[in-house]
Amino acid sequence: MNAAQSGDSQAPGGPSSGLRDIPEPLHGETGVALSGPPISPMARISLYDDVQWELFILEWVHALRSGYVQVKRFGGAGDRGADIAAFKTANGLEGAWDCFQCKHYAEPLALGDILPEILKIFVATVVGECVLPDSYQILAPRGCSTNCGRMLSSPQKLRKKFLDHLADDDSTLARGLESDLVSSVQELASVTDFSMFRSVELTDVLELHKTTCWYSDRFATALQPRPAHVPAPGDLATHERRYVQQLVDVYAEAHPEESLQPESVASNPRVGERFRRHRENFYKAEALRVYARDSVPPGTFERLQDDIHSGVIDVVEDHHATGLRRLTSVLSLVGQLDLSRHRLISVVEIDDRQGMCHQLANVDRIQWMSRNE
Repeated sequence: MNAAQSGDSQAPGGPSSGLRDIPEPLHGETGVALSGPPISPMARISLYDDVQWELFILEWVHALRSGYVQVKRFGGAGDRGADIAAFKTANGLEGAWDCFQCKHYAEPLALGDILPEILKIFVATVVGECVLPDSYQILAPRGCSTNCGRMLSSPQKLRKKFLDHLADDDSTLARGLESDLVSSVQELASVTDFSMFRSVELTDVLELHKTTCWYSDRFATALQPRPAHVPAPGDLATHERRYVQQLVDVYAEAHPEESLQPESVASNPRVGERFRRHRENFYKAEALRVYARDSVPPGTFERLQDDIHSGVIDVVEDHHATGLRRLTSVLSLVGQLDLSRHRLISVVEIDDRQGMCHQLANVDRIQWMSRNE
């Protein structure tokens, strides 16, 4: 958050803020591939405004979820020195937790920016709103100044500096706080290990962010290679019954002399090879769906699938002499569609496109056999 949003103007002893669940990060341009000269992630982040920084941190926080029971975000102006609370137990703020404070300033953070935040978390602890966190981690796109960074790396010196400011009548650090509250903070701070306070380097944030599905989309980097294709299982699965039945209906119309059933069509000498090829493509598309879940923002795969549907549906609904003609016409067309705007297209093959048509048939968004023909 920026200086105006951080709540620095409110006395640390003011009303407490509520906690709310971290929402799923949203991307207005999800699934669209961008082009242009490469710009490093750090260079992009240096140009962020407050909203972009907040969104980036939300994405990073989602990568932290695996290490915590719950991750929540403080709401309201009085953040108590914590923008994000990551709970290690079901006891929340009353148990083990880590605190993350986000600062979006134009310059590196100075010690004067950090000390008020340290005071806030001590005040919150003294008044019983929480226990001290296991760690208090400060995130800022421009990092800390040399002096501030040196202090954060010297816990005993940082504690002494903090206590000196509290005891200094000319310091504005504790202005507005009751003397009894200041005394309680001094008592707690004097026995606290200040190694809990540390800054998080942007390089470390980016390293973790690389593991999220938002990284490639946010920084316009190349997608990771897809894993090798795992062949379709021998037995039909429940989740693929509908598109298989549609294919069987197509083959039965084309070869009425054959007795075709979903369980045996793969071994039929006339259509078995074609069916097995279509089934492999369905499973390739299913693997692409899983890959997309881990590699690109939510909704990216679905938008690609929707565009494929839009690109072929007129041909699907057109008149065809047989269902087989409709099937072959659509599968030929889907390989010619211009899908270059989509983020996934660099890892999508013709087989995937055809497999996505079978995915659409699996939920009846495409029907190979027209009831009117």
